[in-house]
Amino acid sequence: MKPGFIASTALVSVLINGYALADDDCSEPVSDWQPRETLRQQVEQRHGWSVQRIKVDDGCYKLKGLDRKGNVIEARYSPASLHLRKLEIYFRDDDDARDYLDRATTP
Repeated sequence: MKPGFIASTALVSVLINGYALADDDCSEPVSDWQPRETLRQQVEQRHGWSVQRIKVDDGCYKLKGLDRKGNVIEARYSPASLHLRKLEIYFRDDDDARDYLDRATTP
């Protein structure tokens, strides 16, 4: 293979991967953001989560806390709409994902 082809293929790969990673960022204007306390109240009331921290990360609100069963939660929210963008749950050994699955679609 020619070195030029390898270099341009590598460059295209880096650009595509960089674009995919940048897609995780939130881009709403700061003037439209809702207060962090609103997000805290929302997740505590709706889900029963215990919020430990909310910080800004790549333009999104990044929330860390515990669900009502003590599983560690990491979630990303759009700061203007407070819509969930990403959710990671670290289940304890004696717990599973049943509470997070849509029961309407499971048999």
